[in-house]
Amino acid sequence: MNALIALPPVRWVLKHPRLSAWIFLSVGMITLLFIEARDVGLLPGQWFALVAACILVAGICIWIVSWEDSDEEDDPAAPKLVGGAPESADKRTSS
Repeated sequence: MNALIALPPVRWVLKHPRLSAWIFLSVGMITLLFIEARDVGLLPGQWFALVAACILVAGICIWIVSWEDSDEEDDPAAPKLVGGAPESADKRTSS
């Protein structure tokens, strides 16, 4: 596992999780766009607009999903993970 983490692309993904998620989601959405719309007969300007829209929508999706990350960090009442399991309410109130 350490050999995998030592690879430069994996280190970059771990260092920039939201940006890498945006890139991966954009690539997936654009791939599906090309597969599904290849026989529609779109003009180059229309293709460009659709690709740009896919990239923007992917960015907005990752931004919205990241809201939950900050909510969990800011919420003191959220259960803390101890040893892979949520800490019980009794332990949190008695500490």
